[in-house]
Amino acid sequence: MSDTTQLQAEAQKFRDDFQRLRDSVGRVIVGQQRVVDGVLTAIVAGGNVLLEGVPGLGKTELVKTLARALYLDFRRIQFTPDLMPADIIGTTVMSAGADGRYQFEFRRGPIFTQLLLADEINRATPKTQSALLETMQEGSVTASGTTHILKPPFFVLATQNPLEQEGTYPLPEAQLDRFMFKLNVPFLNRAELNEMVRRTTLGGQSDVPRIMSGDRIMELRTVLEKVIVADPLRDFAVRLVLATHPDAAESGEQVRKFVKWGASPRAVQALIRAARVRALAEGRAHVAFEDIRNFAPEVLAHRVLLNYDGLAENLSVPALVEEIAKLVPEEA
Repeated sequence: MSDTTQLQAEAQKFRDDFQRLRDSVGRVIVGQQRVVDGVLTAIVAGGNVLLEGVPGLGKTELVKTLARALYLDFRRIQFTPDLMPADIIGTTVMSAGADGRYQFEFRRGPIFTQLLLADEINRATPKTQSALLETMQEGSVTASGTTHILKPPFFVLATQNPLEQEGTYPLPEAQLDRFMFKLNVPFLNRAELNEMVRRTTLGGQSDVPRIMSGDRIMELRTVLEKVIVADPLRDFAVRLVLATHPDAAESGEQVRKFVKWGASPRAVQALIRAARVRALAEGRAHVAFEDIRNFAPEVLAHRVLLNYDGLAENLSVPALVEEIAKLVPEEA
């Protein structure tokens, strides 16, 4: 079997597994297809996800459903204003050994898992939020001078309420940048609300079959690395990110007028990883321009900071990013 034929076969198997996982989550979650696809894409690509929406839209239920569909260790942390970093990471305590001597012992916190639900993350103070910074980027925890490596795969799926609501703190820019996607969870339409009520209130709830193990997720990542990203597509992703910077030659008039700071280099990496997953999910072993454009708002919007004029105009950053993705030419 040639390398091309083998890669195509792996792409088809990837597509089948991805669809089975999507169908498993869809047994519980009504609608929200783009949100579900975004979460599944990040899981396979090894990224963290921030889900934003008003209370009651099923953000927590989505993560819990995904946990039931995967053979992964799962823990949930409810973020509150009085939560401390040690409540997440763990703490060092003095304990008596078998010989009666006292010694220091590190007791692991709930962050030592594979799938972590950080529920209502923006209700905790910035000091507590920062406890996740190392883990989200490096998959490790440092406590009392000792670095502990978490078992892969590791993901943080966080939910947050809109900042306009009472008792919320804005996430630091450094932490926002560690989320591969920020997904806005919309309200359900009439048909979806009816189906949600049927499933949850009228006895129509379905079981969630377990579909994928952590080992399989790691195997899928090796397939991702084989997906072909041609030089023009890589350059397109780079130019798309540069177009969010007001001082870059690639930026347009709106960006120069309303944007204070553009997306970071992590955004380019996220665009490529997301594009590879989308290509494989459609059974292709090569990335197309549309794959890169597809999740551009979810990858870029939370990494773009508006200036005073942009805030005064109440400019929609996701809409701005969508416009940028349309205006950046495919050929430089």
